[in-house]
Amino acid sequence: MAQTKAGLGWIGVACAVLAVAASAVAQPVSPAQRSTAQQVAQSGVPLSELAPNAPDSYTVKRGDTLWAIAGIFLKSPWRWPELWGMNMNEVRNPHRIYPGQQLFLDKVGGMARLRMGPGGADGPVETVRVSPRTRVLPVGDTSIPTLAPHLIEPFLDEPIILERSEFDQAPRIISATDNRVLMTRGDRAYVRGRTGTPFVETDPTKTELFRVFREATPLKEPGTNRILGYEAQYLGGARLMRSESVQTLTNAKGATEQVLVPATIDILRAKEEIRVGDRLFPEPPRQLISYVPRAPSQQVSGSIVSVYGNAVALAGQNQVVVINKGLADGVETGHVFAILKQGMRVDDKSQEGERARIKLPDERNGLLMVFRPFEHLSYALILEITDTVSVGDRITNPR
Repeated sequence: MAQTKAGLGWIGVACAVLAVAASAVAQPVSPAQRSTAQQVAQSGVPLSELAPNAPDSYTVKRGDTLWAIAGIFLKSPWRWPELWGMNMNEVRNPHRIYPGQQLFLDKVGGMARLRMGPGGADGPVETVRVSPRTRVLPVGDTSIPTLAPHLIEPFLDEPIILERSEFDQAPRIISATDNRVLMTRGDRAYVRGRTGTPFVETDPTKTELFRVFREATPLKEPGTNRILGYEAQYLGGARLMRSESVQTLTNAKGATEQVLVPATIDILRAKEEIRVGDRLFPEPPRQLISYVPRAPSQQVSGSIVSVYGNAVALAGQNQVVVINKGLADGVETGHVFAILKQGMRVDDKSQEGERARIKLPDERNGLLMVFRPFEHLSYALILEITDTVSVGDRITNPR
């Protein structure tokens, strides 16, 4: 069996495409991303688009993330289609990269190409003889993720954004055993559905799980105070043990009466203490989400309306914020936005006798990536930061 050095090409390098492979399922590539890659494939990437300290080679290490690897080679890590396009003819699955793979950067004629294999771009193409060999790998997927999984995974189940009516109509905890006020993991509680809709199991053959939430805090549009949605505070999880029902009882006078018996739940986990009045929502099925960081195809401008967490006013790197743009605005999972710090208002004291009030320009403060969009709002993770982020800071397309 023979394989040329050129044929080794771009295999695996395309995984710096920042399309995470959380499972063995092939991940999506949008038509716009493919078109960009095809254009770049003809010539490569201009040297001006490379990161200032882009190395000639890099060996992937355990613990790396695809976002970080793309940032090693490019000024803009979200521009993964251009990396893929450097040699896309050799790419069959641009969503995989593994520890131990070596990436090499070739610079010829003012353009750059990234490949995997021995270094050196000059000289004749040599033929390398290879023999079959056994490679033993664990059953689990060993490809590196786009971002460190622990940064996002806790938020996939925790916060939700909904309408006020949805929250008010959700089943509610009405009591705990022994009339206790607070409940935690291992406790039993009792639940009622809204009037006319008893809280009952939908499939007797399956265990039904629920998430417990408290309050419904309004999230408002900066400037107008228009309510865009309500954020419910995540408290924990529970399992439905017995459905709500009605029993016929005989009172002291011998008469019968219909008495409501609430549903029974067992609390399986508790992030905070749970109490009477808290609401239940069905546990959603576990999803394997592919994060493909990329710039939006259309122009989007918005603002940060909330920082996730109790009594939190400022956010730093790897924290979660809510932006006032969502599915209705064309925002998708993986969209990357630049964060703009609002310029201060100051007095111009540079000239004697004049004290004009001016506003300094908004300055770029970092990057964030949307990981859970709703209709008019989205949760986003702060990827890079130079200063703290606060409510009211603007977001826009990265450049």
